[in-house]
Amino acid sequence: MLVEKSSRTEASRGWYDAVAPATFGIAAAVVIVIAAATLLWMGRIPICKCGYVKLWHGIVASAENSQHISDWYTFSHIIHGFAFYGLLWLVARRWPVGLRLVAAVLLESSWEIFENTDFIINRYRAVTISLDYYGDSVLNSVCDILAMVLGFVAASRLRVWTIVGITIALELFVGWVIRDNLTLNIIMLIHPFDAIKHWQAGG
Repeated sequence: MLVEKSSRTEASRGWYDAVAPATFGIAAAVVIVIAAATLLWMGRIPICKCGYVKLWHGIVASAENSQHISDWYTFSHIIHGFAFYGLLWLVARRWPVGLRLVAAVLLESSWEIFENTDFIINRYRAVTISLDYYGDSVLNSVCDILAMVLGFVAASRLRVWTIVGITIALELFVGWVIRDNLTLNIIMLIHPFDAIKHWQAGG
């Protein structure tokens, strides 16, 4: 278990120790609002062009994928939360967990903005099975960030091997159902393989 120390020696205290925990929550919320405003400024649509909002959309090969509150890729963002918690625990474990959460929200928000640039959108459409992908709605991006927060908070309370087990189970389950997951997504973005793309297309 990644144990969070509730107290620090005077020598290890920093400016963040004087900050109320609720302040970190407010800061994280502000970052999410700024990310949403940035996405709107970039021209991303607030909600699906279909004109309605769904809690879950499970059809990957459709124009409504990544447009609603949650979908199969929501699980990848929960895993982002696991990963960011682990990374920040390793490199900034003296920071209070609230400050690390703000850092994780900054990282995830930055990815959501970058993911919705023409460069990444075109990359997805060219080398993955997401032929109908035209970027996320702002609603979906915000919900993806919140899914990361869920993963981060869960990781702060679970044992390491529990987190590893959940990650593997999610990756295997999502990969089995839709022939895609976080691991395959990263591989195909960095170095696409025709064999994987063929398999994902149902070959």
